[in-house]
Amino acid sequence: MSATEIPVEKNVPGRQDALDLFERIRALSFDGVGVSRESYGPSETACLEALVEWAGRHGIVADTDPAANVIFRLPDGGAQAPVVCGSHVDSVPQGGNYDGLAGVIAGLLCLKRLKDEGVRLPHPLWVAAMRGEESAWFGKAYMGSGAILGKLKPEDLELKNKRSGRTLAQAMASVGADVDAIAAGKPVPWVGGVRNYLELHIEQGPLMVARKWPTAIVSGIRGNIRHNHVQCLGEPGHSGAVPRWLRNDAVFAVSDLLMRLDEHWRVLLERGNDLVVTAGVMGTDPAEHAVSRIPGKVDFSFEVRSESTETLEEFYRVMRAECDAVARQRGVRFEFDRRIESAPATMDPEVVKVLLEASKEAGEPVERIPSGAGHDAALFANAGIPSGMIFIRNENGSHNPAEAMEIDDFMAGVDVLYRALPRLG
Repeated sequence: MSATEIPVEKNVPGRQDALDLFERIRALSFDGVGVSRESYGPSETACLEALVEWAGRHGIVADTDPAANVIFRLPDGGAQAPVVCGSHVDSVPQGGNYDGLAGVIAGLLCLKRLKDEGVRLPHPLWVAAMRGEESAWFGKAYMGSGAILGKLKPEDLELKNKRSGRTLAQAMASVGADVDAIAAGKPVPWVGGVRNYLELHIEQGPLMVARKWPTAIVSGIRGNIRHNHVQCLGEPGHSGAVPRWLRNDAVFAVSDLLMRLDEHWRVLLERGNDLVVTAGVMGTDPAEHAVSRIPGKVDFSFEVRSESTETLEEFYRVMRAECDAVARQRGVRFEFDRRIESAPATMDPEVVKVLLEASKEAGEPVERIPSGAGHDAALFANAGIPSGMIFIRNENGSHNPAEAMEIDDFMAGVDVLYRALPRLG
């Protein structure tokens, strides 16, 4: 069959394969609450091994690249520049089963369907199952795709796993990655010939549920600037003995800072800027907790996300200026760990057009949506590889055990992906 003769049908092949794979990998990584697939850890490796075993049973070749990611392809796919479809296989601790994994399984189902239906594409499909996208383990996102593209820095490899204490370099070496090549910024050989990058992913917010869209096409991806660890250092004291004007209260200082930032956020939104701001980690030292103690130290995190690099930098400058102002007024000081950043990305207009055409052909919504969360696709897009994304409706958000993607929505997205492939010739 030629690539242009894909029949229109709603009963998309591979539904049972998808159910079986999702359930098998959930069982391998269940932690008692949700799933925990640690970046460069045993549970992530077990997930990859299950995918490789399934692929082998269906005549799909699996190769491990120098960054320890797994690349799947058909043995007779052709020598032309490949279209790569992929996502990550790790998860946050006690997370959901579909975040990342859905994109890899979608690509594998497309490979199997191509083989079963005898379709030969103008450019062969490769599927990348990537490690280490989640920042929850080492404090940095996109480790697997960053290693593919030669974007990891030597200081990134010294980041420590928040639970085990192992460095990223040690963790990568333990699964067979070429750490010296990664530290030298060498892209893996296969990435140089990639024609397009595609990624199917669950939406991690509520918009598609509210609008009743099973699928949508991503227009762009927010970038971010973050500090994993900021300290506000004041002066501890007795709660009853120190008047307000002599206090150097770290909790009140951080609260003051956040209220100031919230007001700047509100103003920028009113001006039409795209922006979200989060301080997701915060606390006083448990060893010093006391109702009658003025807190002398607060630890917190800072993150700002936007589709605009200019907006990110503007808000970051505002944040540092407000830290200086609060420090002067409240007699505290702020200490920052290393600034970590990910650039925003715009999906390629021609790839977006192809995906919208495939959506129409498949009978799915012809709708665009921005991505508030980051994805590996951002790195490929910013490396100059024309990229696109398909979102799948998902109840209850993401990064929690209650992710509730419906299998019919997933299969609709797989069909859109499959129908887009011949159009990327």
